[in-house]
Amino acid sequence: MTQSLRQFQDGFAHALRFEACEPDAGAVMAGLVSQPGFAVYRNTVMKGCVDALQDNFPAVARLVGDEWFRAAAAEFAAANPPDRPALIDYGARFPEFLDAFEPAAAVPYLADVARLDRFATQAHVSADAPVLAAAALASLSEDTLARAVLHVHPSAQWRWFDAMPIYSIWRDNHAAAAAQPAADIEWISEGALLVRPQFVVTSQLLGVDGCAFLDACGRAEPLADAAAAALAADPDADLAALLERLLRAGAFTQIEFHGSSMQEAG
Repeated sequence: MTQSLRQFQDGFAHALRFEACEPDAGAVMAGLVSQPGFAVYRNTVMKGCVDALQDNFPAVARLVGDEWFRAAAAEFAAANPPDRPALIDYGARFPEFLDAFEPAAAVPYLADVARLDRFATQAHVSADAPVLAAAALASLSEDTLARAVLHVHPSAQWRWFDAMPIYSIWRDNHAAAAAQPAADIEWISEGALLVRPQFVVTSQLLGVDGCAFLDACGRAEPLADAAAAALAADPDADLAALLERLLRAGAFTQIEFHGSSMQEAG
């Protein structure tokens, strides 16, 4: 009985995606798919996927316009159906799809803008966690601080984009900033940090030093090594100012000292 139900569900899902039954689907499935109402249901499912992608990738949609976006989203959805009932997290592979989507080649920054849209979703749906306050580090000696490991907040998403101002393009086209006048964009490399320390996802420009620092922290490397990574990326980095900025943004959740840890809500 379970196997029969699984076969029926698989056949039903295939017919929704490909507008036809599988060759061995059987008479029951063929009769179901031939009904006019099934086409309505298929179109409703596709529209739900496309609508979810447009909600989840607002900056991409604003850059290319509704018609272009919905056509691309329909092609993506046909090959990448949702793998869970909630569509708030749908589209994990959409940036990679745009990387390979030939019509997007004329907009070389589009896939990376999609990655920041995706970061915003990931930060939004991430687990709640306390935020490490700067006071937790204030009383530590230099030696203790150098050996400490700063654990990145589960909502924190960051990336360095070489040769293109992806953060500035995303910022000026994201739905949350759509009402703000677009700033002049300098065509340079940029990094971005998105994090939800409490209830709202925040974003900010991040230098290559900050991205390298967070990369090291994400690998659970001690603060001394994270600082070295930041300086290797940018020899002029102001480490004290960088750490203060990341703490203020809520980028960390706890500090660990060789088997023990402490956390302090900000």
